[in-house]
Amino acid sequence: MEQIIDEKVQTLLSSYEDKPVYLHVETTNGAYAAHFDQRVFNAGTFLRNIQVTFEHAQLKGGNKDPYRVGLKLKDGGWVYVQGLTHYEINEHGELLLAGFNYEGQLAAALEISTQPFNA
Repeated sequence: MEQIIDEKVQTLLSSYEDKPVYLHVETTNGAYAAHFDQRVFNAGTFLRNIQVTFEHAQLKGGNKDPYRVGLKLKDGGWVYVQGLTHYEINEHGELLLAGFNYEGQLAAALEISTQPFNA
């Protein structure tokens, strides 16, 4: 994966606007977080093959901070993922955005595809 390049990733996100797409969204602070601090517990989100149509995609953040993506859904709702650092287009033409913490562990993921993801 490559580090996010603002213009390139915004163009990729915008290419999915007004089309039915499938999302994979994952966030986690990981089970490892609780091992070092008793005040921290594992928290996360996992959504796969959620079909949506969004009318606008916005990439924000950068410089030394992770990025965030907001997808404004046609029905008025939003999908929002924060903590993204890297991206790639895989062999299936799916856009993969991932956020890695300072130890290289996955903290967030947003994947967009015109076809359902493999189970």
